[in-house]
Amino acid sequence: MPFGLKNAPQIYQRLVDNASSRGKATLATTDVFQTRIADDPDRAVLGRRSYIDDIMIGAESWDQMCRRVEDLLEGCDKWNLSISVAKGFGGMDKVGYLGHRVSIGGLEASPKDLKSLTDLPFPGSLRSMQSFLGSLNYYSRFIEDYAIYASVLYELREVEFAELEKRLDLRQILVRNDPISRNHDPPELKLTGPVDERWIRAHRAFIALKTKIATTTVLCHFDETRPPVVIVYASDWAISASLTQEHDGIYHPVAFASRTLRTNELNYNMTEKEVLALLRILDLYYNLLSTGLQGRLGQWSALLAPWTLEITKCTKGEDEILGAIAASITPRAKNDDALAEIAPRKEPKRWIQAPIPTVDRDEEL
Repeated sequence: MPFGLKNAPQIYQRLVDNASSRGKATLATTDVFQTRIADDPDRAVLGRRSYIDDIMIGAESWDQMCRRVEDLLEGCDKWNLSISVAKGFGGMDKVGYLGHRVSIGGLEASPKDLKSLTDLPFPGSLRSMQSFLGSLNYYSRFIEDYAIYASVLYELREVEFAELEKRLDLRQILVRNDPISRNHDPPELKLTGPVDERWIRAHRAFIALKTKIATTTVLCHFDETRPPVVIVYASDWAISASLTQEHDGIYHPVAFASRTLRTNELNYNMTEKEVLALLRILDLYYNLLSTGLQGRLGQWSALLAPWTLEITKCTKGEDEILGAIAASITPRAKNDDALAEIAPRKEPKRWIQAPIPTVDRDEEL
């Protein structure tokens, strides 16, 4: 596939998905996502999607691992995809994957250059601050109360950094990460003027976030056989929630979620704020926690929820039904005949199988 095409990443992702979503008995080069859902997810090689060409295979035993690798290799061979042996590795109990460390014990945050991140001085511009927050946002689910600490830094604006640029004394203290107390003493800190409260709070939040990213906890893998437990917390201006599961009598974290309250939510009582925290984590991890109906059936279920309905399937013959219904109701057979005479020309929407581009072994670009 040639480089530089606008839709090349999507095409390549589709090829990898098809190669890893077929079992050995169904290795045909047809799109398994024709209806947006795999034909038979239970027969998939991995049981999930991979991120472009970063494919990770996990198994409970060595035999299961070998079978899955063999199925994946056959799928790649069918779709004319090659795998670099030099870039792959196997038989490990802990691997790095998309900025994380994955093991049987759980999921760990693993930034590429953690030391540079923790040694980073206080940003002197809005763009630098946004870059710092963006790098941490990817690991926000590992940091408890991340949004609460980051909110102080998100509130800083360009005009405030312009004012900081004029305060060389304060900027030097922030860059050195020296502690600033609320009852600061100008002679001790060598400040030429008062310190705005916002910089004290921003400096403390910046130091706290760097400490938290360096000491992130290990998140346990979600176990569908164990009931999830949500622990919520609410304050006057922020909410947070922790998704946990019990292992050996201890509730281990699976994910964290938090945010600050909006203006209209500040007037909520404590119970309402705790409900907001619960709704927050249920919304973020809906796909992980939901076991009910989704899509069209889920919407219909929500519409029918307020009603108490009893739905029964009629097993009686046509004559018995005619004796039970009123004369003003048209019988089924006659109703079908009457509607057949005026039925419009309507056909269900048909899916058109679009060919997926492939490159043969001997074909040159």
